[in-house]
Amino acid sequence: MLDKAMAVLGCFRPDGGAFRLTELSARTGLAKTTVFRLCADLVRLGLLERDAETYRLGGALFELGSLVPRRRDLREAALPFLQDLFEATHETVHLGVREGHEVVYVERIHGHDALRLPSRIGGRLPLTCTGVGKALLAFSGSELVEEILAAPLPALTPHSITDPDRLRTAVEQAQVAGLAYEEEEAAPGVSCIAAPVFDGPTSVAALSVAVPRGRFRPAQLAPAVRTAALGLSRALRSGR
Repeated sequence: MLDKAMAVLGCFRPDGGAFRLTELSARTGLAKTTVFRLCADLVRLGLLERDAETYRLGGALFELGSLVPRRRDLREAALPFLQDLFEATHETVHLGVREGHEVVYVERIHGHDALRLPSRIGGRLPLTCTGVGKALLAFSGSELVEEILAAPLPALTPHSITDPDRLRTAVEQAQVAGLAYEEEEAAPGVSCIAAPVFDGPTSVAALSVAVPRGRFRPAQLAPAVRTAALGLSRALRSGR
């Protein structure tokens, strides 16, 4: 039943709004009567909310998510450095961690421009299509790199890297420079520079600045990104 309940909760997306019972049944492939019982239990537990004939995610999920220790502690430690990075650039700032072959965004501070980005707090994107993801990939060990290179590479835009040799080169460059770059690979018209965050030999997170492609100046942004990542790494090590 837990698997079925997760299937129902997994139907919801940031832009998906609320769903009727028939829509949840169609999306999960579960019988309508089964979905009805599951939704009733999820509403009772606060994991879903019911409004007339539709269901939406409940506040209990947000409360539970905020209690996850690793992400909560990382976010709290990172916020001062993310805020400093935002003040230095006035551009959109991200903090992300790796889960499998994806980056999960833990925090995002919006820049002064309303960039159309696929990233959101709690959202996931492929490691290979984002600056944060490439920074994580470059410093997560050679086994992960080879595993990802051996599989088909996803594409979010026509500029996403889908050639394994090109991706290997990008990863090697990031390992040498300590910085990863992404140019319109996650969203058209947006470029990004990212740096890994360490609490040991491998990266535990990465942070980035995303800017409109027309004013992407890596040489100007790199010092601020590198300083923020180094500062957060020192804070994590001293807080053990």
